[in-house]
Amino acid sequence: MGSPSNLSIEITPQVLLKAYACGIFPMAESAEDTTLYWIEPERRGILALEGLHVPRRLARVIKQGKFEVRVDSDYHGVIEGCASSRAGRRTTWINRRIRELYADLFDMGYCHTVETWRDGKLVGGLYGVALGRSFFGESMFSYETDASKVALVYLAARLRYGDFCLLDTQFVTEHLRQFGAQEISRAAFHRRLEQALQGFGAFDRLPADMSAEGVLQLVSHTSKVGCSTA
Repeated sequence: MGSPSNLSIEITPQVLLKAYACGIFPMAESAEDTTLYWIEPERRGILALEGLHVPRRLARVIKQGKFEVRVDSDYHGVIEGCASSRAGRRTTWINRRIRELYADLFDMGYCHTVETWRDGKLVGGLYGVALGRSFFGESMFSYETDASKVALVYLAARLRYGDFCLLDTQFVTEHLRQFGAQEISRAAFHRRLEQALQGFGAFDRLPADMSAEGVLQLVSHTSKVGCSTA
């Protein structure tokens, strides 16, 4: 992770979008911290949108239709889930200002959520920012086994179908590595980002009635999606 520095200007949704376009994003030290910091990792995590690796067991869960997948229906529920403490994670970097900023971006159509529901309850999901043909994944959560993983697969399908070419994960975790996430240099990330910002991805293009089999076929397709890999 690059060395964070205090934000010396008032951060607004417009400033935040410009920061994403420059390859940086804000975080807080904790939920109680009122200060935001710019972060620009020296090694950046990305998840390829061609040939996503979906573990067999997870593919079975998706085909079984265990979860209902919704999009952009409960921003506040998702941000609360991502910010909540749970086993293995007692603290969070999502403070009140983060919640407010991304709520503004959600209202502006830049921030999106992919949610998994079971028996009418939100049980997992993720949120991030769409800009050009890039999607910047921010955080994910799960109250039930596989709930966030299913959301990630459906996010990848939505991005693939909508002509996105860059899925930024910021960092690489073991959770993401199983899907094929990899680290690239800061310079390589900026080259890909420059390419991705030259076009436009349609986040809402994926048909609502696409079958689970169709989603899995879409994310497993290995044809290139258009961003430079230099």
